[in-house]
Amino acid sequence: MSIQLGPATLDQPVILAPMSGITDQPFRRLVRGFGVDVVVSEMIASAEQVRGSRLSNERTRWSPDEGLRVVQLAGCQAEPMALAARLNQDQGADVIDINMGCPVKKVVGGAAGSALMRDEDHALRLIDAVVGAVDLPVTLKMRTGWDLDQRNAPSLAARAARAGVKMITVHGRTRCQFYDGQADWDFIGKVTEAVNIPLIANGDVTCPEDAAAMLARSGAAGVMIGRGAFGRPWFPAQVRHFLATGEHLPDPDLAVQRETVVDHYRSILDHYGPGRGLRIARKHINRYLERLNVAKADRRAVLRQDESDQVVRQIIAAYDNAMAREAA
Repeated sequence: MSIQLGPATLDQPVILAPMSGITDQPFRRLVRGFGVDVVVSEMIASAEQVRGSRLSNERTRWSPDEGLRVVQLAGCQAEPMALAARLNQDQGADVIDINMGCPVKKVVGGAAGSALMRDEDHALRLIDAVVGAVDLPVTLKMRTGWDLDQRNAPSLAARAARAGVKMITVHGRTRCQFYDGQADWDFIGKVTEAVNIPLIANGDVTCPEDAAAMLARSGAAGVMIGRGAFGRPWFPAQVRHFLATGEHLPDPDLAVQRETVVDHYRSILDHYGPGRGLRIARKHINRYLERLNVAKADRRAVLRQDESDQVVRQIIAAYDNAMAREAA
């Protein structure tokens, strides 16, 4: 199914999921550079953005080469959601995505995220407010339901489609599952059957074959990749290539990976400033080195560094050691 989303036409898209603390501008640009259809902003609290908070402003920074600008909003009140949607439209967003899937206690405790799935009528009031506030496509991300006794995603998705939502993404777990167990790709298929708009499937894609199997079992129009891309920003492009050709695109060689990690590190420092950027970069560096099979103690030695040039030297050394092992 070809999807028209704002100014973009997407054929069986592969989308980078919104992940708080991960999909900031440096990471989105990195993933986009390897080749992927759409990247989505970190979740933005609508009320905070209306108040002009620093964090919200950071999360709405885009660069010209990021492609389609999809901004994800969270909230529990119609007016701030509408105001934030309109603000993002004015700032150049192409698509507004509504978060009804975040399982984090802080978000759910504020009656936002996946908590909204417990009250469909209230969820629809938020959807109506956002759809009515902007001239942009509005999309929705949700889970299968609150818990295994209340898996109401098909019902909520159908109501959202009638309200004017143009595309829906479903993560194949309930809120109460968090990220435990397995994503239920077959249940996502029930949501696909309930709507006449494109549906994107999300959850547990760790290799290209997973994406193909999820599409086959869910009947979805595309794939959203979240945690599978953390520490390997080239992975969504590999999935895209596999779905298009049936062929595996190998990982970049270690020299390219080394350059990618160093460039990512430096772009984080440029984006946030050297002090804060160094702290924010640690989770990314740890994940890269973990995937490189660097021992935990050696990773800690890198993460404890407070001098950016020394961090770069240690990253380079870790990859050089890996290349030497590979050549031996």
